[in-house]
Amino acid sequence: MNKFFLTLLIVISFGAINKPEKVIARQGQVSFFSYTSVENIKAENNQVLSIIDLKKRTIAVSMLMNTFIFEKALMKGHFNESYVESDIYPKATFEGEILDFNPEQEGEQTRMIKGVFVMHGVSKELEIKTKIKNDNGSYILSGTFDTLVKDYNIIIPPLLAGNIAKSITINFRFEYQPYES
Repeated sequence: MNKFFLTLLIVISFGAINKPEKVIARQGQVSFFSYTSVENIKAENNQVLSIIDLKKRTIAVSMLMNTFIFEKALMKGHFNESYVESDIYPKATFEGEILDFNPEQEGEQTRMIKGVFVMHGVSKELEIKTKIKNDNGSYILSGTFDTLVKDYNIIIPPLLAGNIAKSITINFRFEYQPYES
């Protein structure tokens, strides 16, 4: 009987040792959409890095602004040169906490992420409703939120104001795998 308990203790300890404290998404996806009666603007970025500390329930995201892909090259040029000024502000970041998150819970949970998004040199607190799917230690995090262009000091010339929406819809999806530091 003592051998059984010893074996059980070893198995439980081994399982606890092998559980990762962090998971990483090396090719997360972020897209945005701007709808106006004049022109729709859509862009995707599939080179977004994100890491979650499962123990602390924190998340960090980093993306280069010039890696967004647009339907038209001219849109990409205007986006990088005139609006987000990616030569001056090359990346956007988000750091936050996943509220009431249980990393051990299998299946899907909907949780709020509260944190600070920094873009174009402006920091803004956000709360984002997020779906988190745990499939045996591999996590998928996805969601959508809207943000205002003016909140990030992005100047749109009056002549082009009809071409760009005041509110932009942002979608994201990250697939995380265990991270070994």
